[in-house]
This record gives sequence, C-alpha cells and structure tokens, in this order.
Amino acid sequence: MTLSRRLLLGRLAATGAAGATLAAAPATASAASAAPPGGPARRPVRTGFDRLAADGYRLLDGHSVGIVTNPTGVTPDLRHLVDVLHADERVRLRAVFGPEHGFRGTAQAGGSEGRYDDPATGLPVYDTYGKSGRELADIFTASGVDTVVFDIQDVGARFYTYIWTLYDCMVAAALAGKRFVVLDRPNPVTGRDAAGPVLDPAYASFVGRKPIAQAHGMTVTELARLFNDEFVAADAGRAVRLETVAMSGWRRGDFFDATGLPWVPPSPNMPTPDTALVYAGTCLFEGTNLSEGRGTTRPFELLGAEGIDRRWAAAAGELALPGVRFREAYFAPAFSKFAGKTVGGVQLHVTDRAAFDPVRTGIALLVTAKQVWDGFAWRPDLGIDRLTGSAAVRTMIDKGAGTDDVVAAWQHDLARFRAVRRRYLRHP
Repeated sequence: MTLSRRLLLGRLAATGAAGATLAAAPATASAASAAPPGGPARRPVRTGFDRLAADGYRLLDGHSVGIVTNPTGVTPDLRHLVDVLHADERVRLRAVFGPEHGFRGTAQAGGSEGRYDDPATGLPVYDTYGKSGRELADIFTASGVDTVVFDIQDVGARFYTYIWTLYDCMVAAALAGKRFVVLDRPNPVTGRDAAGPVLDPAYASFVGRKPIAQAHGMTVTELARLFNDEFVAADAGRAVRLETVAMSGWRRGDFFDATGLPWVPPSPNMPTPDTALVYAGTCLFEGTNLSEGRGTTRPFELLGAEGIDRRWAAAAGELALPGVRFREAYFAPAFSKFAGKTVGGVQLHVTDRAAFDPVRTGIALLVTAKQVWDGFAWRPDLGIDRLTGSAAVRTMIDKGAGTDDVVAAWQHDLARFRAVRRRYLRHP
C-alpha cells in the first residue's frame, strides 16, 4: 500500500492529536494537583477534537466538511486543527468559517477578516461575523459543504460572542439543511453553577441572543444541546441535525490549569485564564465611561478613569467580598478608552478562585464606583442593558440600591434557568 504525503502527514497529525495529552500527563503539575493528596493521578483532558481524531474521524466519513473555528482550535501540541484535517485524506475539508476576530485571529474586537483563501491550505474562508439567519444559511449553501463542525474555546460568559456564533450557525445550518457537529472544550472557569441575571428576550443582541445566565456554567456541547432543544426550532422552523463529541477527563470543578491543555487567547483581550476568571463580572464596565482595561496587559483586571483615586479600592475592600482583593492602581491604556492618558482605579487580585463570584464582584464594583466618583456615567447607548440582559441592574444602581439588593433581584429567573440547565449537563 502506497501512502501519499498528505495522508501520511494527516495520520501522524491525528495520532499526535489523540496521543499528546496522554503523553503530557506526567509533566502537567497542574493536572496532577487537581487530584486529592495521595489520591490517584487524574487523566488529562481530551477535547472533542482529540476524541474525534482518535476515532479515525468516523463521524465525518463520507461528508463534505466546513469548520467554524479560530486560533483556539488547536491540538494539545499546538497544531491548528484546520491544518491537521486538511492534511488527512480521510477528511474532505472544503471550507473554513471565521467568527469575530477572524479564523487566524488578526482582527480586534468588533472586527473580522472577511472572505479570503487561506494561504496555508488554500481553503476558502468565509466570514460569519455579523451574519445570521438566511444570509448565513446561504453562505453554508454556497460553500458546498453538507456538515458544519464547530470548535472554538469559550470563556463561560453570556456576552462572549462565540456562543452566539454557535447559535447563529446552528440556526443557519437548520435552514440550509446541513448537519452540525460540535466539538467540546473546557469551560475555563469551571461548570459548577450558573450565576448572574438571565437575559430578558426584549434585550436580545449579539452579546446575548437567548435567556441564559450571565455566567452559564456550561461547555459548548452542553450549550448546543440546550440551544437545539429550547430555541433553534423557533427561529429556524426545525431543530438542526446535531451531533456532539464530548470531552473526556474534565470535571465540572476544574479550572483551566487543571486540564493539561495549552491556553490560546480566544480573542485579543482575553490573554490568560486569569482574564476569563473575572470577565463575567468586569466586562460590565464596557457599558460605562470607565476603562475596562483594554489596551493594557491586564484587560478586565484593571478598571479606572480620570479622576478616580484611592477611595474606590478602599470602598470595594470594605465589602470583604469572598476570594478577591482590590489594589489602588494607575495605568495608561495604549488604545480604547483613555488611550495614552493615565487613569486611576483598581486592580482585582483573586485570592481564592473557588470562593470568588465574578458577577457579584462586578456589581459591587459598579455600585462603589458610582458612590465614590461623581464622574460615573453609563455609556449613552445603554450597552449596559444588553450586557446585563435588562434595564434592571442599571435602574437599581441609579436609585441607590446596594449590591445585595441588585443580586437578589435576579434570583427567581436564575433558579428557573438552573432547572433548565440541569437537564443538559453531561460532565460529572
């Protein structure tokens, strides 16, 4: 039997994708530390793609495939899965679909790479950003694929746009009569619970299409199943033909450093898992006139504005919020709000991530910022309402409500979402 160079490279790549995590387990101290002292060593996490490759891509056999992905779609040894699949003659990869920031990740927030041919593989790359419904369905049809695969690292927050790219692509695939396959990756901030307000559908946008909690506590395959059963048919007239490939080795209490997997920034302002840890709360500052730390090396961990001084850190510290401390901080963003100007504010230091509640912390910081700085203002377009999912948070804070009152206001809706969510959880 004669193997072509492409087939040989593809099989070597698949073997690497399936086996690299196993080989890396003894060297991954963080994964081992997730086990109880003296207990058995934990198996490393194998992503949905790892398991797909280990199975010889049988789920894709005989299909013409397109993939929705970005720079996070990598094997444990950091090869991009598009390059791996393209090199393997067992897979008929025909197209790539790029989300916000683009397939190769060259665009900043609110941007994409447009339509082009990928220089590395020659594959056509279609732009999905800002597209949904029939327009996106027509792109899937024009690409000539019959199966659309999704593999992107999420960060666990409702307003992170990749889960709505997932949703929009599921609806479009249903409209176009395409099969849809979702490959699992870890929720980097654990999947222990859902937290925060639930979206009011009247405030639906690309930072929140459907009524889920601000911190959803799910993986992408779990979300895909929830989306398909609860929402897709209403928008597409039918559910999509959905297949999912779950991870193995991941537990709901695992933070990202317990997985043994490499962290690739899912977007330019999500550089580390530490960023993801605070993001579900401090991203709310995008809806204010304060800097959320874009343009610094610690986005979403640094917050501030001109005219803020040490009083904010002191007021936040007096709340004794669990698992976090606040340092008086001064910084000059290189771009975005206050570019090139020195501003004052706080830096969050998470001291106990298991006890830390990012959403409650974000609300507490909004409340105290308004109390200590008379320059505080919401963004004129009321983007805060889209981020929180309704006008309730904004109006309560404007009326002088404290953190406890604001958090109490969403508990009924959150309890209902938790009950729905529970039906779709697949990992222990």
